[in-house]
Amino acid sequence: MSARPIRIGYCLSLTGPLASNGNTARLAHRIWEQKINRGGGLLGRNVEMVCIDDETNPKLVPGIYQRLLDDEKVDLLIGGYGDNSVSPAMPLVMERNRYFVALMALAVNASLNYQNYFVMIPTGPHPSEALTDGFFSLAAGQSPKPKTLAIVAADAPFSKSPVQGAKAHADRHGFKVVSEALYPLSATDLGSIIRSLESVDPDILLFCSYLNDSAALLRGLNASRLEPKIVGGAMIGPQNGSIKAQLGPLLNGIVNYEYWLPVPKMLYAGVEAMIAQYQSLARTGSADPLGYYVAPQAYAQMQVVEQAVVRTNSLDDGKLAKFTRDMPFETVLGKVKFGAGGGWSESRVLQVQYQNIRNTDLATFRDVSTQAVVWPASLASGTLVYPYANAKQIR
Repeated sequence: MSARPIRIGYCLSLTGPLASNGNTARLAHRIWEQKINRGGGLLGRNVEMVCIDDETNPKLVPGIYQRLLDDEKVDLLIGGYGDNSVSPAMPLVMERNRYFVALMALAVNASLNYQNYFVMIPTGPHPSEALTDGFFSLAAGQSPKPKTLAIVAADAPFSKSPVQGAKAHADRHGFKVVSEALYPLSATDLGSIIRSLESVDPDILLFCSYLNDSAALLRGLNASRLEPKIVGGAMIGPQNGSIKAQLGPLLNGIVNYEYWLPVPKMLYAGVEAMIAQYQSLARTGSADPLGYYVAPQAYAQMQVVEQAVVRTNSLDDGKLAKFTRDMPFETVLGKVKFGAGGGWSESRVLQVQYQNIRNTDLATFRDVSTQAVVWPASLASGTLVYPYANAKQIR
């Protein structure tokens, strides 16, 4: 084996508001790295992941990637978690014409159309709308059909695309937007935003929020007099084990997107073993103790890089990009094929309703008895309880 490892450089939000998800991705990457090196590495060389903390600050990202390329001399780049860590890296990535597989960034390449960009996220060819497609489809199928929609969203890069998608869904289904509120990430009193909606009392309440914001919004909703018929949609937070353990029964009735859960139809080859190893390592530290949301995506991200390198027998950016554009990949998330713009060729976003949660014990969330996949029908593990007033009751 060559003494010089293949160095793969990137940044993640290991501190700051997105630290839990960033550390989850980091742990999944380490599991992949160790597995590869135990098996002899790639191209006869060990792999070394060079990860730098971007502190959940997008302003730091361009300098980090320049350092990775010019000072650290990494062989390959990958994208970090989410729009905050990916979007600011794109100008330099494009300037250097690098192969770039990102993680869970939503619509970064929609206007750039960079041909060497790929992203591990199951939102498919229409990412802006995919996140809440099921949420609005479920709402539109209820009787009596809800009529009004209020949107509450973080004023951050992540939220812009889902909010646009939500408005498109509202227009298509005939829902009237009666309120749209944006709050800064520095906001501490989110309850006041919820209380301000009492005068319009929307039928549909869409939240587009980060981890701690999601918890604050749901606490504010519980303390308010609002009676929406369906709540949730685009929250980053309820997927995370630490947020689940904070909120417990306050999650009951919430309908929100997910990317993977251990339901029978999603137990793809290798995913159970990977999750078991992840959870055994995540008992201490700041990573999500469950890992269902980020860890499979992060591990599959590296499986794509691995298979491209092995199958092309190369580290050449152009060869890797062409292979990734053309070929399907076998991952812990099943078979993945990339399409136009570098996203998945088909969407596989879930909508989950939290049901019958009785306590804040993390063990409550290790299986799917309290997390019913209610959309799409092809992957469903339960049925939607409607309206929210009924769904939040323990049965």
